[in-house]
Amino acid sequence: MKAWRIWLMAARPRTLPAAVAPVLVGTALAIHDDELRALAFVAALLGAILIQVGTNLSNDYSDARRGADTEDRLGPVRVTAGGLVPPRQVLVATYVSFGLAVLVGMYLVAVAGPVLLLVGGASILAGVLYTGGPRPYGYEGLGEVFVFTFFGLVAVSGTYYVQAETLPVEAFVLAIPVGLLAAAILVVNNVRDLETDRRAGKRTLAVRLGRDRTRALYVGMLAAAFGVLIPLAIGIGPWVLLALLAVPLAWRLGQTVQTHSDGPTLNRALAGTGMLQLVFCVVLSLGILLS
Repeated sequence: MKAWRIWLMAARPRTLPAAVAPVLVGTALAIHDDELRALAFVAALLGAILIQVGTNLSNDYSDARRGADTEDRLGPVRVTAGGLVPPRQVLVATYVSFGLAVLVGMYLVAVAGPVLLLVGGASILAGVLYTGGPRPYGYEGLGEVFVFTFFGLVAVSGTYYVQAETLPVEAFVLAIPVGLLAAAILVVNNVRDLETDRRAGKRTLAVRLGRDRTRALYVGMLAAAFGVLIPLAIGIGPWVLLALLAVPLAWRLGQTVQTHSDGPTLNRALAGTGMLQLVFCVVLSLGILLS
């Protein structure tokens, strides 16, 4: 396999919609409020992607060291555990990704103030400590909470803040469905890996709740994400209900996760949930712009 394909695999491009989607929603609200800063939008988008890639590389490295990525895992091959890239190179690539994110973040600090130092630092730290450090929170069933927080609340409101330097309540409400759908991606991942995670001592939320209750949680998170559209339609405008166009996709994914346990099907559901979040957020952003 060519080197660039291996590094692309390590970056996990299918996870990138979770980084892009909240930036689109936060920027749509900024445009709605006549607060667009084009360069800040581009910097926020690039920074979010770099932090996501850095997090993926960090997780690849840390999971391999802890023995969580074994040969019998149902997901795609991980480059460290699979012996495709030496661990030290993956670690260096992690530092490079986070270092580039810091450089982008310095521009945002210059534009929107030092509060962005705290936001950026917390985001990078959350990415590293998901599976790294002495007590990785991803091994304690807290992964979904942090994904909801950083890929929902922080990402949407932070994107709006770097352009408007203020935080209206609408930014936080918009962040709720975005964060729920981002966390739902992790739920599918953990349902797929439940047995291998349990054997590795990785006590994810799926391991703690069991397969059936975690499946019900997934469906509930999708339903809640669409339910938040009602108060958004009242506060921003009825055009945000355009996001309901994604309901058929959500319905099919819910049925799939409820009835299948095999790796290939859940891998497709994982990619489908990422696509659901992106479609939902793109159509939601369009609705905000039309309101």
